[in-house]
Amino acid sequence: MESVSRPSSLSARLLDRVPVLGQILQRPLGALGFVIVLVFVVVTIFAPLIAPYDPAKQDFKNLLTPPSRVHILGTDYVGRDTFSRIVYGARVAVEAAFPAVSIALFFGLLLGMLAGYTGGWVDGAILILVDSIHAFPMMILALVMVALLGPSLTNVVIIIAFAMIPGYARVTRAQVLSVKENDFVEAELNLGASTARIIVRHVLPNILGPLVILAAMDLPGVITFEAALSFLGLGVQPPTPSWGSILSDGFRNIFITPWPIVASGLTLMVTTLGFTLFGETLRDVIDPRLSGTKGI
Repeated sequence: MESVSRPSSLSARLLDRVPVLGQILQRPLGALGFVIVLVFVVVTIFAPLIAPYDPAKQDFKNLLTPPSRVHILGTDYVGRDTFSRIVYGARVAVEAAFPAVSIALFFGLLLGMLAGYTGGWVDGAILILVDSIHAFPMMILALVMVALLGPSLTNVVIIIAFAMIPGYARVTRAQVLSVKENDFVEAELNLGASTARIIVRHVLPNILGPLVILAAMDLPGVITFEAALSFLGLGVQPPTPSWGSILSDGFRNIFITPWPIVASGLTLMVTTLGFTLFGETLRDVIDPRLSGTKGI
């Protein structure tokens, strides 16, 4: 029996010491997602070095040209290099997705902790607020807010963050209610610990895991939603390149050349797939109990 139990216990100890990233890379889909995300980050950081042309530079001598040695993905209807615009469009995706998710996570965390820890009428009021926001379809809410604020990248971030706050607030509230029932919280209260100490030392460390997983899995959806708003002309405005606006411009000239649509569509598809695979694998590694479940 000892000879059988030792290897299993040894492998368990080794697995416990493997970092989260190492466990992600051990899974084929997780490794694929990580590679795609890594390429996306590198392209975003080094866009000026990767893009061969200024993404806003127009060349009226080369309109809607097919891929060539000069323009590897062709040009659009005003002669702008499609590859350069795709590369710089990654920056727009980052500038929209990461701030929006961070803002939603921050305010959702505050509201959820206030509701879950305080309880009573405060909990009821916050639930009514977040449920009222959540009741509106995200696109309808975006249309209303764009009409009030106007189309721009900053307003896209505000719109997406505002629409996502209820999700984070409800998940945070549920986690806080669960943590509050633990014996160690009651012991701290009996010993006279302050509310701030309990929240910082016990509540936050136990609820951040699911929230980080939720944020990672929300990123591809935010990237897609920003592209959808830009496609409709409600997001990033010309001449700033966005994958959605590149798609929109391509559809206007689809019978002349399909390359802007193919390039931006495939880029958007692969990027969101990479973030989705990475986020799902991160979820399975950090908390396997959440596998197959959806956000509250």
